[in-house]
Amino acid sequence: MNTEAGPTATRPATDLIGKFSAASLSLQGAKERQAPSLPLVSIVTPAYNEEKHLSECIESVLAQTYPNWDYTIVDNCSTDETLAIAKKYAAADPRIRVVTNSLLVPAVDNFNIALRQISNVSKYCKMVLADDWIFPDCLERMVGVMEEYPTVGVVGAYGLLGRWVLWTGLPYPSTVVPGREIGRQRLLGGPYVFGSQTSVLFRSDLVRANDPFYNPSNDHSDSEACLAVLKECDFGFVHQVLTFSRERAGTSLLTKSRYLNTLAGNLLHELVVYGPYYLDADEYSRRVAAAVSGYYDFLARSLLQWRSKDFWNYHAQKLEERGFSFSRVRLAAAFGKLLARGFINRLRPPSRTRSERDWGLGESITSSACK
Repeated sequence: MNTEAGPTATRPATDLIGKFSAASLSLQGAKERQAPSLPLVSIVTPAYNEEKHLSECIESVLAQTYPNWDYTIVDNCSTDETLAIAKKYAAADPRIRVVTNSLLVPAVDNFNIALRQISNVSKYCKMVLADDWIFPDCLERMVGVMEEYPTVGVVGAYGLLGRWVLWTGLPYPSTVVPGREIGRQRLLGGPYVFGSQTSVLFRSDLVRANDPFYNPSNDHSDSEACLAVLKECDFGFVHQVLTFSRERAGTSLLTKSRYLNTLAGNLLHELVVYGPYYLDADEYSRRVAAAVSGYYDFLARSLLQWRSKDFWNYHAQKLEERGFSFSRVRLAAAFGKLLARGFINRLRPPSRTRSERDWGLGESITSSACK
């Protein structure tokens, strides 16, 4: 692993990131004199073949109104111009350095390598994925919550996923929620507000105390990491859109996740591992029973989709890992219920959506089907 730090030259502002206001960039310069008195935030970006989006990501960090940060970009043996882009920015700004992996590693492993680069004097740390970006006041707003409420160890916020606002569900203002309560709501099926790696800020001491921070065996380790640390702290939230994430269609990790529905195994994993802490005995028992039943309902639907052997081996393994033997009898029972529901639904008249009722479409569809 090699590291490169930029020289002492100051990087000039550019207009590449036009979506960030010029006012925020000038404010950054005005605040630099105050930086030593503010807690240090270590920012990390793990990157692999992100030449298309990396500059935009870096520019969003440079545009932060919060001045006291350092930034490490970890290149995971990219085969495109990712490393060259990172080095260009490091050469222009002493706060940026580049780390290069000697071997290509899986994505979650690279997340953990990146987090190991945070400064040992940083108070807070934030990951920004290489194809994401953050709004100019992201650090300022998140650090503000942390500083005002010392019991908070994780801060989230609303985020954009493409055109859609996500991570909603907490009533306003809900600036601070006890860690045990937000974990309980997560495991009981409440709104998901932890977001992604990009959308949260962590206290650095929590990250240092949990290595690896992200579980390499869990494709949804961002959620699990929050549950793990919230046993020791509270959850903060900024009711403002502070991050932007891209819809990652076509990536190997997303393709695998969607084909296998890895989320099903993750939810059961979280429930079994963290449920005994966050839930009382009755809640835990009922929730586990419902989760396993729902798991078999999902597997029953998968029988109609002619899934591969890898699919079935994956889910049998996930059930075994959580202490539940894969039961063909239970799968058959769930499949029978599925067929019965389908038969009953075919006997019912088709229901109409609100838009169909408004436009009379339901009547037309039903009438033409009977001719």
